[in-house]
This record gives sequence, structure tokens and C-alpha cells, in this order.
Amino acid sequence: MKVRSVEARVVEIPFEDGREALGPAPSAWRTLETVLIRVEDTEGNVGWGEAFGYFVADAVRSVVETRVKPLTEGATLDSIEAWSRDTQRALHIFGRYGITMFAISGVDMALWDLAAKRAKAPLWKLLGGTEAVSLTTYASLVGYGDARVTSAFCERALEQGYRDIKLHETAIDVIEAAHACVAGRAPVSVDVNCAWSDALANANIARLRALDGIAWVEEPIFPPEDFTRLAGLRSHGVPVAAGENWCTAMQFRQAVEVGAVDYLQPSVTKVGGITEFVEIMSLAREAKLGVMPHSPYFGPGFIATLHLATAYRRAHAALQVEYHYVEPAAELIGLAPIRDGHRFRLSDAPGLGLAPDEAVVSRFVRAR
Repeated sequence: MKVRSVEARVVEIPFEDGREALGPAPSAWRTLETVLIRVEDTEGNVGWGEAFGYFVADAVRSVVETRVKPLTEGATLDSIEAWSRDTQRALHIFGRYGITMFAISGVDMALWDLAAKRAKAPLWKLLGGTEAVSLTTYASLVGYGDARVTSAFCERALEQGYRDIKLHETAIDVIEAAHACVAGRAPVSVDVNCAWSDALANANIARLRALDGIAWVEEPIFPPEDFTRLAGLRSHGVPVAAGENWCTAMQFRQAVEVGAVDYLQPSVTKVGGITEFVEIMSLAREAKLGVMPHSPYFGPGFIATLHLATAYRRAHAALQVEYHYVEPAAELIGLAPIRDGHRFRLSDAPGLGLAPDEAVVSRFVRAR
């Protein structure tokens, strides 16, 4: 296919996480920033992608426009994998990981959507899937830092039908209070976002081990790519998960080689797009590791994660998808056609099957 155009826009949609209704608990995170990628071929087919952009959206858009776009626009692509490899090589001087890879991820995703549309097949089928299975999502709560508020939102998620809950809390008393509220009705995982020291991680994991139904502890220590130290925590009796802040299959391979985690957590908007994600799935299968994708998104990144999960569902029985448990002011992509509460089932529509709502994009697009 020959690429006619590459476009990047930042769409910033406010969201509510409900904390105001339960008392003062200020947050610096109030909007969802999506770096929305649109790629069109010379035949008029359009592919959609999303590059990670929370708090860094303008920088990511700049890399797309000034570095990735010139390498892609006007090019004839016979292989997206080859495009990914060549683009990574051309841009390696700007850093193999972080913002550069976020930008590549978004364009890669759009190219895969475009390729599936050209093939007149859903992306999950193009990736080797055989059927559109029902996918379970877990409620990924924001961090409240308050036992009462966190417990209340655990209760609300359970009432809405969620059967798995993830906390973003670092204080062990808040975690224990939320676990007590759930009271065995759902597995609970804990995302620490690299906040614990080694000593605190050892002490807190020991306390988590005493709680029934802790599914995993996520990114317990800093830096997240210290694979050897992560491996040392696996012996404490609570499964360890990480990967949302790793980029490319290379880092995942290094983690697998030292036995860093029980669950790999690639993020399709960060890791290098669908191309790198597919390679990571192969690594996970060979190592017999579970995969729990990082996907707190509401745009093409979330839909692409559903397609990847559908394509690989049979090979990875432990695979679940993260659903960011907040309420956006508008849906960038309307999920009603594929959603039933906390479950999602994709259709046979070509490509991602769903596209951004241009009325929503126009309303919330960030002016330059």
C-alpha cells in the first residue's frame, strides 16, 4: 500500500472519577489526552491509531509530525513489520524508548487498521484469531488515597457487574480496607506505580500474601526495568506483574530471560504498536507467562487491545483487559455496539471495526 497522508491530533476529553461525591480528594488528573493518528492510503482507505499521550501529548504529536510522518507519508509499504524496524532504526538516536516509541506505536496501529481494512477483514482475524470471543474487563480504579472512598468505588464496581478489581494505591492500610470491602467477591490486584522501596515492598507483599484473593502486585519498585530485583520479589508468594513502562519486545525478552514477572503487561500505545505487541505475545507463549495488557484508554488504543486479546485469547487463558474506571465527558469511540457491561465482543467489521466520532473530535480537539 502507498501512504498518502499521516495526521496527528490531540483530543483532550475531561473525565469524572466520582471522588467529589464522596468528599474532598483533589486530583491533578482531570482529562484524557489522546494523540489520535489518522493514516490514509492513495485509494482512500483510512486507518486509526493512538499514541500514548497522558501529560506529554504535545511532545508525542511533535515527534509524529516531525520525525515519523516524513518517513511514512508517500512511502509504499509492503510490510508493516519492515516499516517498524526501519523506522525504529532511523529514529534510534532520539531514544529507543519513551516518547519516540509512543509516536511509532500510534502510526503502527493505524497502519495495521489500514491493512485489515484493505484485506476486508477484522483486525483480530488478520492477526490469526478464529472467532470473536467475549472478553472480560476488570475495573481499573484511579488512586484515591483514602480507604473510605476506595472502598466505596470497589462496592460500586461490584454492583455494576465487574468481577475483577485493580487498585492504584500505595498505602497498605487503604489496600487492606478495600480488600475487606470486596470480601472475597472478586480478585483484587494492586498497582503501586513503582512507589515502594525494596524494604517496603518486602513488608507490604508479606501483608498482601496474608489476604485471600490478591491477583497480583504491579510495578512494586523503581525503576520498572530493574528485572533482577523484580524477579527477587516473585519468591514472596504474590504474583508480580509489570510491563506498561517497557518498550519494544527487546525489553520484554530481557525480562523473560531473568524471570522478572508472572504477568507481562504490554501497552499497545507505548510498546511499539501492534507489531511489537505481537512479538511479545510469542515470547509470553514460549515462556508460559500470562498477559494482562495495559489499556487505560478510550480511543483506538483500547479497541486495538480488544482485537489483540481476541486474536490471542485461546493461547492465553489468563488474559484480561484493563478498563479505566472513570466517566469521560464524551466517548471518543462509541462502545455500545460491542459492549455489554464489563464484557466486550468484537464484530466482523473490517479493521478496528469502530472509528472516532468526528463530532467529539471537533469538540475536544486541542488547538495548536
